[in-house]
Amino acid sequence: MSRVVVIGAGIGGLASAVLLANRGLSVMVVEKNATVGGKMNRVISNGYTFDTGPSLLTMPFLLEQLFDECGQVFDDFLQIEELDPLCRYTYSDGTTFDNYSDRKKSIQEIATFAPSDTENYLKFLDRAEQIYNKTADAFLFNPLYSFGDFLKVNPLKFLGIDAFSTVAHKVDDTVNSPYLRQFFKRFTTYNGSSPFRAPATLNVIPHVELNQGGYYVRGGLYRIAEALYELAIKLGVDFTFSSEVNSITIENKKVKQIVLETGSVIACDLLFSNSDATETLVKLLPDGTISQRKKEKQKNIEPSCSGFVLLLGCNRKWENLIHHNIFFSSNYEQEFADIFERKMLPDEPTIYVANSSFTDTHHAPENASNLFVLVNAPYLHNSQNWEEITPNYANKIIDILQKSGLEKLRESIEFQQIITPEDFYAKYRSNKGSIYGTSSNDKFSVFLRPRNKSREIDNLYLVGGSTHPGGGIPLVLQSAFNAVTLFDRDRRN
Repeated sequence: MSRVVVIGAGIGGLASAVLLANRGLSVMVVEKNATVGGKMNRVISNGYTFDTGPSLLTMPFLLEQLFDECGQVFDDFLQIEELDPLCRYTYSDGTTFDNYSDRKKSIQEIATFAPSDTENYLKFLDRAEQIYNKTADAFLFNPLYSFGDFLKVNPLKFLGIDAFSTVAHKVDDTVNSPYLRQFFKRFTTYNGSSPFRAPATLNVIPHVELNQGGYYVRGGLYRIAEALYELAIKLGVDFTFSSEVNSITIENKKVKQIVLETGSVIACDLLFSNSDATETLVKLLPDGTISQRKKEKQKNIEPSCSGFVLLLGCNRKWENLIHHNIFFSSNYEQEFADIFERKMLPDEPTIYVANSSFTDTHHAPENASNLFVLVNAPYLHNSQNWEEITPNYANKIIDILQKSGLEKLRESIEFQQIITPEDFYAKYRSNKGSIYGTSSNDKFSVFLRPRNKSREIDNLYLVGGSTHPGGGIPLVLQSAFNAVTLFDRDRRN
C-alpha cells in the first residue's frame, strides 16, 4: 500500500489518518471545508469563542489510547478536567437538579425533590453499568465484521441487555419520580434518538457519563480536533483543504482514485471515508458498484435528529447558569413525537445551554457569557421551509429562556449566529442534516449500521458517526480503531 487517501478531516478521519501514518503509510486527508474537525468545530467573534459541536467528553481513555498507540503522551496535547457538577437541570415547574458523577452528591440533591427514589437512582446506575459490561467488548469494541467477530456476541448476554424494551419503559419501571424519569430519558439524545423508540440497551449511556465521568477540555472541545491535527502533521500526514469530493472511481472492485469537484484527480491504493456513509455509498460511488438493494437500504436508513442552534454572545452573566444546563419541556413524549413522527420543531422544546465561559473565562469578555443553545430538531424533510421557520423559532427559544430565569437575555445579546439542519447538510454533507449519524430508534440498529469496511470494494473503509458503532466522540474514535483493525487483518492475509 503506497498511498492512503482519507475523505474528511472530522474526528473519525483524523483518528484514522494518525493510526495509518503511525503504521508507516503515506496518508493524505482531503477535506471539503477550510478547517479540520467536521461537526466538531468552533466560531470566534466579538471576543466570544463557541464550540459548535460536542461540548462534553466521555470515555477519554479512547483518546488516551490513540495518542499512546502513536507513541505520544496525551497530556502533552490536551488537558481535561471533570466538571462538578456535571449539569444543572431545570424543570418546567422551576425545580432544579444539579447532577454529579459523585453519587453521594447526586443523592443529596435527589433527596430534596424525590426522596423515595434515591435507592432507585442507584439501582438504575448499577443496571446501566451491567449493560455496559455486557455490551462493551461484544458490540462497541468489536468490528462485527467477520464470523469470528460475531462469535464474541453471546446470545445469552443479548437477552440480558434490555434490547426488547424501550428506554422509556425501562426508566419508568425503575424510577417513580417524573423528574428522574425525564432526566434518565434525556441521555438517548446523546446519539440523536428518541427514548420512546430506542432500545433500552441505550440506558448504558448514563453509565458512561455518571459512573465514568464527564469532562471538559481546557480551551474548548475543539482542542481535540486541533490536537489530532497537530499529531497528524507530526506523523507526516498531508492535508488538502477546501476540496470537496465529487466521486470515487472503482475498477475491479477496488478504489483507484477520487475525483474532486474541480475535476482534479487523486489516485490512491486505499480509501478511508469519513464522509457520511449515506453520502459515500449513495452519492460518491458509481452506479453498479454496490447492489441496488444495499444502496436503497442505505438511502432509506433513518438519520439521527438534527439540531437548531443559537450562538449568543451576551454582555452579562446569570447566577442560575453553570457550564452545562438543561431546561426541560413539560411534555417530553410530545416533543419527540414532533421531531421524529411529525418532523417538525417541537412547540415546547427542551433547551440545552452550554456556557463554557463559566469554566473557561477566555471564552467571553469580562462579565459576559458565551451561550451555545441547542434544541433537538428533525432531520431535513420536504415539508420544512427553514427560511420561514428560523427567525420566529429563534425568538421563541429566547423567550422561553427568559421565562426560565435568564432575565433580560434578549437585550444582552451583542453577537448572534443561527445554525439550522440545512447548514449541517450544506457544510458537512451529513445525511439529511443529521448531527449524530444514524438514529438508534430500532432494536437492531447496532447490526444495521454500515460496517467499517466495505464488503463489495476491497480497499474501502468507512468511519464516523454514521457507521458502526455509532455517533459521539468516543464511538467515532472507536470506528477508526475498528477500521484500522480490519485493515491490519487484510494486510496480514
